[in-house]
Amino acid sequence: MPISLTNLTVPKGGSGGGSEPLLMPKLKYRYRVTFDKFGANGGTHELTKQVMTCARPDVSFENIELSVYNSKINYAGRYTWAELQIVLRDDMSNNVSKLVGQQIQKQFDFFEQSSAVSGQDYKFTTNIEILDGGNGANAVGILEAFVLEGCYIQKATYGQGDYKSSDPQDITLTLKYDNAYQTDETGGVGGIGAFVGRTGQTLISG
Repeated sequence: MPISLTNLTVPKGGSGGGSEPLLMPKLKYRYRVTFDKFGANGGTHELTKQVMTCARPDVSFENIELSVYNSKINYAGRYTWAELQIVLRDDMSNNVSKLVGQQIQKQFDFFEQSSAVSGQDYKFTTNIEILDGGNGANAVGILEAFVLEGCYIQKATYGQGDYKSSDPQDITLTLKYDNAYQTDETGGVGGIGAFVGRTGQTLISG
């Protein structure tokens, strides 16, 4: 009896039809977030364990419009990395709260009302890794990762109390960062940040 599962996909067209099976998707819950140089004394593994949700980077390009005779032409201007939010569970031992507080205090000393000398004194790196589901004796594989460089906490929102809810307290961090690049399953830069070459054309379109 023929196996029909290879037809459960979008057909390629032509005589081949849907001869290739559907590819396994990346799953939203298979991920982890790690931090480098966050807080005062390391121990950021506690943050990794308490991540509830985390966005992936969002990049947009400014649109430049040129008016030419009867038409308009558009081309890409400078890019902007959008703010990125990470929601953390606030634990009973105050590990997450302390680390977040230390990082904020590095950015600005609220007691002495003194700011950091420069960005390198408080900026950190965030790694968002999409995983393959491995654990324990089965080594975890990293399918893709985004590396966010030059991060700082733009906003920290400490969750509210609610007598009607049994949900955990949380802390939402809004991060701003200077740059991001994307690595593949080999750890090499692939996708955003990868070298694809530059053309020598001087025309806006074509």
